Amino acid sequence: MARAARVDVTPAAAEMMRRLRGQHGPLMFHQSGGCCDGSSPMCYLEGEFRTGQSDVLLESLRIEGVDEPITFWMSSAQFELWKHTHLTVDVVPGRGAGFSLEAPEGVRFLIRSRLLTEEELAELS
Repeated sequence: MARAARVDVTPAAAEMMRRLRGQHGPLMFHQSGGCCDGSSPMCYLEGEFRTGQSDVLLESLRIEGVDEPITFWMSSAQFELWKHTHLTVDVVPGRGAGFSLEAPEGVRFLIRSRLLTEEELAELS
């Protein structure tokens, strides 16, 4: 049985991550809490967005073709609201926030979500 995860990615998002990794280097995500581009996953160079005690590491994503994990963070206050939610990172045409690395590519990352199952919640707690 597969390990429960808080964050997954679509094949299209994984391909964009591989492309951005090749262009820029190691990546990280921080789930925006409503500033700038609504509530979007923001992609940065690893370490470019400073995380601290007020952030929660949701997942270290292993993407085929990317040497190192891509970390996915969220503020602890937002996590309290979303802790029952499974997130799937996707990519769609259109311009998102100028801060996220994919913006010049004419696409933007977005989150698709669903509630975690009782089994997933038990495994993740």
